[in-house]
Amino acid sequence: MACLKEYDRPVIAPTEDEQYLLIQPQPSPSPSFTPMLLSACPPAIKALLAQLCGWGVVWLLGQLGLLPGGVWILAFSQGVAAIVVAAMLRCTRWWLPIHLVFTPLAFAALTFKIPSGVWLAAFAVFALIYWSSYRTQVPLFLTNRETARAVAELLPPGSIEVLDIGCGIGSFLTAFAQQRGDARLTGIESAPIPFILARLRTRKHPATTVIRGDFFACSWAGYDLVYAFLSPVPMLEVWEKARREMKPGSLLVSNSFGIPGIEPDRVIEVEDRRRTRLLVFSISEKN
Repeated sequence: MACLKEYDRPVIAPTEDEQYLLIQPQPSPSPSFTPMLLSACPPAIKALLAQLCGWGVVWLLGQLGLLPGGVWILAFSQGVAAIVVAAMLRCTRWWLPIHLVFTPLAFAALTFKIPSGVWLAAFAVFALIYWSSYRTQVPLFLTNRETARAVAELLPPGSIEVLDIGCGIGSFLTAFAQQRGDARLTGIESAPIPFILARLRTRKHPATTVIRGDFFACSWAGYDLVYAFLSPVPMLEVWEKARREMKPGSLLVSNSFGIPGIEPDRVIEVEDRRRTRLLVFSISEKN
């Protein structure tokens, strides 16, 4: 018996019950309130809620007689409970160890009478390093030489303009400048200490400029390639800005983090220890 082609298959008419179902309006799924609330909640508020709920869990366990005695058991139990609550609130993973050690460190400060100035100094240093990470959820990542080499190979020979958004301490800029001496590089960083370190590290490369500020507030027009090593959180906003401002034929390269709903034009597997994946997005007229 000959095989039926796709257009030769017999058409089977639907039954009366099937026709009834086809013409009935199908209920659209209603958005869940909880995910919307969690996505709108700032990370600092989630962290505060996790800590408060952790203390609530410890208090409840103590009232039920399920918690052994001892200050340190109490402190670490609160940390574990805070981790569980933070995971339920969908906090970023790097918040979890902070929740675990926050209360034990506070107890240590009281027990060993560590001067308050030490904690204030530590807080100031971390604030100057991570700056607005609590709001943007973009931690400090470092780019290795193998990754910078792979990005450099994406561009043709000749004069090129490259922008590193959230350049950190300048790891990508310095490595890329060594690969492509004909490139003009610009890095943007908001945190004070990484910005200063990036300026110091790139001072031997006259074609490299490091600016302190918000990379969303700066223009991306005129660059042949924009490099981003951020986090999953801002990537959709990064893509929208790239579509609006970058010229056709230019490239947006994201280290490790994809853009929701957008397939990259190319994925490069870097042969380094962390098995870096570079997601390459081409900017065209129809973008």
